[in-house]
Amino acid sequence: MKYFPHTAEDIQQMLDVVGVKSLDELYAEVPEELKLHRELHLPEGKSEIEVRQIIGELAEQNKRLVPFAGAGAYDHYTPSVIPYLAARSEFSTSYTPYQAEISQGTLQYIFEYQTMMADLTGMDLSNASMYDGATATAEAMMMCVAAAKKRNRVLVSATFNPAVLAVVRTYAHFHGVDLVEVPAKDGQTDRAALSALLAEDNVAGVLVCQPNYFGIVEDFTGLADECHAHKALLAINSVASTLGVLRTPGEWGADIAMGDAQSLGLPLSYGGPYIGYLCVKNALVRKMPGRLVGETVDADGKRAFVLTMQAREQHIRREKATSNICTAQGIMCLYVAIYLSLMGPEGLREVNDNSYAAAHLLHRLLTESGKFEEAFPGQPFLNEFTLRYKGTDGVDALRKRLAEAGFLAGVKAEGMDDCLILAATEQRTEKEIAQFAKIACS
Repeated sequence: MKYFPHTAEDIQQMLDVVGVKSLDELYAEVPEELKLHRELHLPEGKSEIEVRQIIGELAEQNKRLVPFAGAGAYDHYTPSVIPYLAARSEFSTSYTPYQAEISQGTLQYIFEYQTMMADLTGMDLSNASMYDGATATAEAMMMCVAAAKKRNRVLVSATFNPAVLAVVRTYAHFHGVDLVEVPAKDGQTDRAALSALLAEDNVAGVLVCQPNYFGIVEDFTGLADECHAHKALLAINSVASTLGVLRTPGEWGADIAMGDAQSLGLPLSYGGPYIGYLCVKNALVRKMPGRLVGETVDADGKRAFVLTMQAREQHIRREKATSNICTAQGIMCLYVAIYLSLMGPEGLREVNDNSYAAAHLLHRLLTESGKFEEAFPGQPFLNEFTLRYKGTDGVDALRKRLAEAGFLAGVKAEGMDDCLILAATEQRTEKEIAQFAKIACS
């Protein structure tokens, strides 16, 4: 087995090759103060059954809760066939797909992923993928600046998830981007404030999200035209699954679509790994980070796939690169590609229809109890919403009480101590919803 430790004979053979008699002689030039001078504190080797017992005991310490939380990670169902197909050897390769002749499986699923993501977002092109929705949003910001050339101001809506905003701020700080937050009004992007900032004619791009942090589905009518009139790009961050029923970034007239695709078949997995997506109009292809796979034919005229439309500087010359992000998020990209091919438009619509029904039932039960009220009255939502808790024990005590009953009770809205962001997917049953509401309203 190639991962077993070397024997004494193995070590001696290697020492003979390099021309030294012992390990002490091999490391003679290392200062003594840098050496450990004791054995490593490593446990004795264990059998397979012992290792499985230890891992099992650790796993049992996790308390599995029924999730009514969202805020960027959603408990959608992963069809059982996905892990099986993803494990097939033709989709595996030992390294990144620069050598097309030995990476056709990897290149094909990236190509299929890109094709379906471009279709889902209504854009012309998709890259291979980003680490997550936060880095995809930050890269969209960098693309806006790169495309504008002489402008480095980017507007970002305050209705983004605070975790995403934190990543975008970090990118902006270290790349010299003048990032300006557009305030929220009634839970939505303040369009009047946004218009006033655009009117200064020094903006490279505008970043907005759909649905936003509070679950509200915003109306972006006319926003793309307004941005383009002031020579700014529009980038829309969407929860990927919702694009099965909501208007796409392409339909809104956006130049860039980005976000997290975890909702397309990736399990919650205690926080990751997830996958970001980034899709663009044709005019921005040269500014797009990550990989782009194209379809061609080989010497025998057979269908084949290659990396295309990007300079090598994206990958090997840091100082010349538009971006230094270079991942394909391989296994997650494959999961999404299989999920989308299995579900199709009708399947995605059914997922959203069921999620909508579950969320609106939960919303009705909670608000009718008198213990909750809408944080932003009358605002439309799909499967996620924000409520103000009126109980005297407070949101923290409420979440603890529900956790003890087996429920992950939403996400406490940042900066709004009495508000809770709740989500429901097609996996939540009427029984679970009724039990949750009964405990929450007691």
